Amino acid sequence: MPVRYIFLLFYLLCNRSVFAQPKTDSLLQNLLLRNSSALLQQVLKQKDSFRLQIIYTQINRDKYNTPSFKNYYFNTDTNLYFNPASTVKLPLALLALEKLNNLQVKGVNKYTALQIDSNYDEQIIAHTDSTAQNLKPSIAQYIRKAFLVSDNDAYNRLYEFIGQQNINRNLHNKGYKSLRITRQFLGLTPEQNRHTNPLRFIKEDGRLLYTQSGAYNTDSFYFGKVIKVGKAYYNSHDSLVNEPIDFTTVNNVPLEYLQQLLQSVLFPSSVPAKQRFNLSEDDYKFVYQYLSQFPSETNYPKYDSARYYDTYVKFYFRDAHPQLPPYIRVFNKVGWAYGFLIDVSYVADFKNKVEFMLTSTLYANSDGILKDDKYDYETTGWPFLYQLGQTVYQYELQRQRMYTPDLKRFKMQYEKRAADDRRPTIKNVDN
Repeated sequence: MPVRYIFLLFYLLCNRSVFAQPKTDSLLQNLLLRNSSALLQQVLKQKDSFRLQIIYTQINRDKYNTPSFKNYYFNTDTNLYFNPASTVKLPLALLALEKLNNLQVKGVNKYTALQIDSNYDEQIIAHTDSTAQNLKPSIAQYIRKAFLVSDNDAYNRLYEFIGQQNINRNLHNKGYKSLRITRQFLGLTPEQNRHTNPLRFIKEDGRLLYTQSGAYNTDSFYFGKVIKVGKAYYNSHDSLVNEPIDFTTVNNVPLEYLQQLLQSVLFPSSVPAKQRFNLSEDDYKFVYQYLSQFPSETNYPKYDSARYYDTYVKFYFRDAHPQLPPYIRVFNKVGWAYGFLIDVSYVADFKNKVEFMLTSTLYANSDGILKDDKYDYETTGWPFLYQLGQTVYQYELQRQRMYTPDLKRFKMQYEKRAADDRRPTIKNVDN
């Protein structure tokens, strides 16, 4: 064989993902085509312009209640970029808990008071937290806020605690090689995002327990192909730039990774050991509670339940009715930014003994202009995701199972607001 052909073969083998075709399974495709919703059918027909990707995960139990998983795909393509938005808060929450456990510092845990300092441009000090019962920041409080209403400041603080270098190294070591988390939600430059704040864990009386110096990421990133989306965007000066926006160097998490990340924390024994996070049993219960708890059930922070209603971050059940049936809980993380909507969910119906996972993303921005706050979330994005979620849920309700699942692991003790709590509610969150 001529040398040039050997090199060509080697290149094709090493870069086979470049030529990968979107994955679509007939079961999921036929299931979706049976839905009579005009909106759902419109999005399916224009799947490429909507950059639509879906993963439906069937869960079947054996007689010992051990789950097995089967993924069904619709237009799922590792090479089709979507902005992961707030879904990156899920892996950061898990990494933060893992880091605390790995530190093994007496008295330092997710509930320990935290003071965040500054030693570089644009870094913001955080010594108090008005949403916490003790008015002090903590990893636990940041995770609550990141999960309950997708608070952006909470994400930034988790990013600062873990550090850009450790975020990417640890997730790559767990097998998420194509994942890239490069920035906080602060509008910082790439260089500023490489720096993370010094911080201290302290006792209630102010005595120091642990100090972490400011960190700098010396690792380089491989960005691969150029990624541009849209036809125009508004820059930081509110001027319209008539060219696509460049996403090449920003956060990137393929959809299949999001599904695996959620599965790894809900069903840790179902994934390879290297993909699991070093969490305690209390950590798991904490994560399960706040992935599924409603803002209206939460005392600290006390969110306005009219603004942040029960299905506010439960896109597959978000319609004109803001409440879920009492027997359904959704353990999930959503994201929305630049016209992209994402939801990675595990749904548990305790009455009908039904469980499944559903992960999806679509791009709802018909005018092609980004950063103008004129996206089609209300008219297209959220209604489509509701139709998608209900299509799969109704199918799951009638799907035959050999063994009925025992879902007691996911039955959580949720908080309850005191009737005489007169504190003002939180009405506006940067998310």
